[in-house]
Amino acid sequence: MQARKKYILIAFCACWLLLFYFGGAQIRQLKFLARRQSEEMVMARRWPAWDDEATLKSFVEHPGGGEVDAGLRESPKMKRENRAIVYKDSRCRMETCFDLSLCETRGFRVYIYPQSRGDKVSESYQKILASIQGSRYYTPDPHQACLFVMGIDTLDRDQLSLQYIHDVDSKIQSFPLWNNGRNHLIFNLYSGTWPDYTEDLGFDVGQAMVAKASFYMESYRPHFDVSIPLFSREHPQKGGEKGWLLYNNVPPRRKYLLVFKGKRYLTGIGSDTRNALHHIHNGKDIISLTTCKHGKDWEKHKDGRCDRDNQQYEKKLKPSGLRGTKGK
Repeated sequence: MQARKKYILIAFCACWLLLFYFGGAQIRQLKFLARRQSEEMVMARRWPAWDDEATLKSFVEHPGGGEVDAGLRESPKMKRENRAIVYKDSRCRMETCFDLSLCETRGFRVYIYPQSRGDKVSESYQKILASIQGSRYYTPDPHQACLFVMGIDTLDRDQLSLQYIHDVDSKIQSFPLWNNGRNHLIFNLYSGTWPDYTEDLGFDVGQAMVAKASFYMESYRPHFDVSIPLFSREHPQKGGEKGWLLYNNVPPRRKYLLVFKGKRYLTGIGSDTRNALHHIHNGKDIISLTTCKHGKDWEKHKDGRCDRDNQQYEKKLKPSGLRGTKGK
């Protein structure tokens, strides 16, 4: 009995020693992290730390004391509030904020609002409008359109920019077809103003879709807005050199969009690529015909698709169909 009590006491003491050792290490680590975090907060409050602070008093000392630090701390909240104001209809989706019946009855046609006299239009926005007008989807009749694009240049919404258009909100509200932006598409490349650069476009987009560069994840409306790349004024609209766009018809007016006819390697280099692309064949506008018949021992490696693929491969496409796949 005495021996049993002795073992229990020893085990109890060992547990306390282990708890003290590991628990103490955790406490020391937490104290170190807390001290490091407090030092980082102090450094953040002192930012910017000028090396030549004595000679740059006008840049370091701001009127109003701690307004700069307060503004830096409040900027995330201010940004969220500005985004909430700009995108009031943040839950818009195609099924809720887009009238699909217009496209069902009229077809997919795009109408561009006429530009008012004296409106400033950048070269980049002119290229966008010209691309739409040169496509087969453009219509000059608003009663035949299901998508509307404004003639007002909204690409640059930086109030410090010379290309900033004022009073956009009052202008679009006067449009008879505006309807709170329903079935409208707005283009934007730059938004906000230094130093915040929030997503404030300076007007209420309502239920309009926004095609924008550098979207915030919080304001992007999935399956509704369109994320576009930021392009410069020198970005070409059309071109005739090799590799440049020649026509605006997308998809092209051809019977076949893509045709491939060749051997499907069952082993070796190249076998994985053609096997991976086999699923794109739909028998209509995308044709992928392959055969396993190559080499002397191809039957030793054939799989369950070979007989069917070989049979389809031996069927010849009509010459007119093959001519439709050639580049022009």
